[in-house]
Amino acid sequence: MPLRVPPLSSLRFFEAAARHRSFKRAAAELNVTPSAVSHGIVALEQALGVELFVREPRGLSLTPEGDLYLPYISEAFALIATGTQRLPDRRANRTIAVSCAPTLASRWLVPRLYEFREAWPNVSVTVDTSRRQVGFPVDGFDFAIRLSRGPVAGASWSRLFGEWLVPVCSPACRDTLLDHAGNVDLRRATLIHVNTASEDWQTWLDATASEGIEPSGGLRFDTIQLALEAAATGLGVAMGRRPLVDPDIAAHTLVEASAHGVASETAYWLVSAQGADDRPDLLGFKRWLIEEARAFDHHAPSHSNTRPAVAR
Repeated sequence: MPLRVPPLSSLRFFEAAARHRSFKRAAAELNVTPSAVSHGIVALEQALGVELFVREPRGLSLTPEGDLYLPYISEAFALIATGTQRLPDRRANRTIAVSCAPTLASRWLVPRLYEFREAWPNVSVTVDTSRRQVGFPVDGFDFAIRLSRGPVAGASWSRLFGEWLVPVCSPACRDTLLDHAGNVDLRRATLIHVNTASEDWQTWLDATASEGIEPSGGLRFDTIQLALEAAATGLGVAMGRRPLVDPDIAAHTLVEASAHGVASETAYWLVSAQGADDRPDLLGFKRWLIEEARAFDHHAPSHSNTRPAVAR
């Protein structure tokens, strides 16, 4: 007699809600309503005869039964995803799913995708710029591009390129910051911060031993792209990240507010799902992306000038 298995939809709701500790975030991931997730989990709990979650005002937590059940469900979905990926695909079209930060996607990845499409015309590429943590292979992504100080155990990591931190602003803003000697006085600047950046103004100030600049004030945004756009409109000085900001500097919409660049401790890495090298299209995308990054990295500054940039 076959074992009774709960509905897969309810199990998917449970896995996502347990991972996010939220019905709302699980619903957003699965493109359903929070009510659908809640009802599905209630039905699952009734079918199993146990409670899986503790509903609290500040969020969800797993019951001991739910904590025991989750690893089995997560592993089951991972096996299904892995088996699906490894099936011989006889369709003409394939899809590659990539998770990437929004600024890197708009400034670097998307402008280059036409070259990959020319080489692989029957392969489609889906780019997801949400900030949620990607779980291979449950979430269905083939690759993720992440900013990190180094590879993390448990996945295949390939370094793409690093960054150089340099303050940037609009030409008009820079003119307002010049002192009588023609030097930029960053003490008078409105600093533009990126809340989600692991390295920003404080990193640059520490590395250059700059004095007299208050790093806590100014404007704050949640993406690097918004910070650079704010700087281009003259709202203040943002931390530019070369070579991503090089097109803005070449177009003179942004100019360097300091000659002192600082090498970032982080770099962009390509994280590959298990078995990515077994599919020709995925292997082709990986090799193409690494080659693109290698060529792009050659345009970065050859050295970092980290002499003290004392504001005076």
